[in-house]
Amino acid sequence: MSVIAIPEVLRKKLGDDGAEALVKVINESETNARKDLSTKEDIAKLEVKIETSKSDIIKWVAAMLVAQASLMAVMFRLLGLLK
Repeated sequence: MSVIAIPEVLRKKLGDDGAEALVKVINESETNARKDLSTKEDIAKLEVKIETSKSDIIKWVAAMLVAQASLMAVMFRLLGLLK
């Protein structure tokens, strides 16, 4: 937690209670902002998921290429273009 120095002019305008409330609000917002940050562990998990997804996509693309080539060969044979 960082130390927040309230300038004397602002402290006079807000009063002690107001200045303390302002510090509390700033500290809470700082804490909430840090909760949203990703950790190295989160990033490592995400990288693993991305790698897994990439390999799955490559497998599906290869399977679809084989299926498409087979389908085209059958169509050419049915149309008499391949003997």
